[in-house]
Amino acid sequence: MIDFTLTREQAQLRLGAHDFAKNILAAAPAIYSQYPSQKARFQSTRPIYRKAVEAGFIKGQIPAALGGSAGSLINAAILIEELYSVEPSASLTILGTGLGLTPLILGGNPEQHERLLKPFLSGDGEPLASLVHSEPDGTANWLEKGAPGLQTTAKKEGEDWIINGEKLWTTNSGGWDCKGADLQCVVCRYSPETDPQDPSVDPGTLILILMVTPEEIANNPSDAYLVLDHPELLGHKAASGPHSRFTGFRVPGKNLLAVPGEGAAVVERTFGSSAAIVGAMAVGIMRAAFESGLNFAKSDTRGGTVPILARQSVADLLINIKMRVEAARALTWKALSCLENGPGDWKARLEIALEAKVWCSDQVVGCVIDAMKVVGMTSYSKEQPFSRLLEDAACLPLFDGGNVGIRRRQIERIFLGEDYQPWAATFKEQ
Repeated sequence: MIDFTLTREQAQLRLGAHDFAKNILAAAPAIYSQYPSQKARFQSTRPIYRKAVEAGFIKGQIPAALGGSAGSLINAAILIEELYSVEPSASLTILGTGLGLTPLILGGNPEQHERLLKPFLSGDGEPLASLVHSEPDGTANWLEKGAPGLQTTAKKEGEDWIINGEKLWTTNSGGWDCKGADLQCVVCRYSPETDPQDPSVDPGTLILILMVTPEEIANNPSDAYLVLDHPELLGHKAASGPHSRFTGFRVPGKNLLAVPGEGAAVVERTFGSSAAIVGAMAVGIMRAAFESGLNFAKSDTRGGTVPILARQSVADLLINIKMRVEAARALTWKALSCLENGPGDWKARLEIALEAKVWCSDQVVGCVIDAMKVVGMTSYSKEQPFSRLLEDAACLPLFDGGNVGIRRRQIERIFLGEDYQPWAATFKEQ
């Protein structure tokens, strides 16, 4: 039986997230807009992030079995929609920590869980985590045989590992002080020397993940880890995805999260769940655009005799936005429920998550523009929310694996499988 009614727990979660977004997150743009650089805007949100930690939004992204308070993935979607409908930029920092913790949650051993999750379970401070995967030259084809592959390499030296390479667009990785996040899960290619990738080798057999904390950064020379730049972004203007460099950076063996050959699977599963999470982000922005457009259309006549909502062309635009919001939410919830509960095997579940990411993030830009059409030229004013919504919406088809270069290609590969069953994630085909 399918039931979309929220449980009492989910209704309370939604109300709590709504109140936090309205009373805490909503203040963020007025704070960070005073600063001229991406770095300064990001750093200005630190007190807001601290309140998110105190409110349990970081602990709430860690499973209960590991000491956290995470509920179902549907619960996560409910929370994310509320946050993103109010303030996407500061929300991305909160959710980026959840993404950064996911490889540790999925692939860590008990000792690593005990040691490295501690700061994120305490409810104190402003701990940041980051999945450090993307690189300046792009990673869309990082597992293609015969291609250059990841340029960030790791080699074994005694009991330690040595990292060399550069990363970019890695949310939260620089930390608040540009000296590194509390946890960086760094995706590397195994290479005894910093040699080019052997074109005859399957790249997946070379991928490993190493975890870097402030302790490792302090134990290395000052130039072994550097934040080189903070790219200025069109949207998400207070988020941080810096360009960083590792040079002869030494990591102890105890911080090896995934051995060569196992790292790619951890990355795939991490980005599998995050794909559907982007769907929830899109729903939040679409919802905000609809509500802002609806409120304007109900209250403004544009010099006429009736509110413009009574004009068929305006009503039709809002009707179309509303239907896309409902469809996007349903697809996102289905994808997250499927990831957690099935039916279908991993590929079937991943397909639905990818479709949620692609479709929802493609729809969100059009929804904001249609809401702007409802309002007309007034929507172009920065006093209105639409320009900010559009700037943040434009990022969603591009990040967390671009829809064209990565996510659609993943779906294509699933379709090409000889054992592909189109409806396995819906009907549990035998």
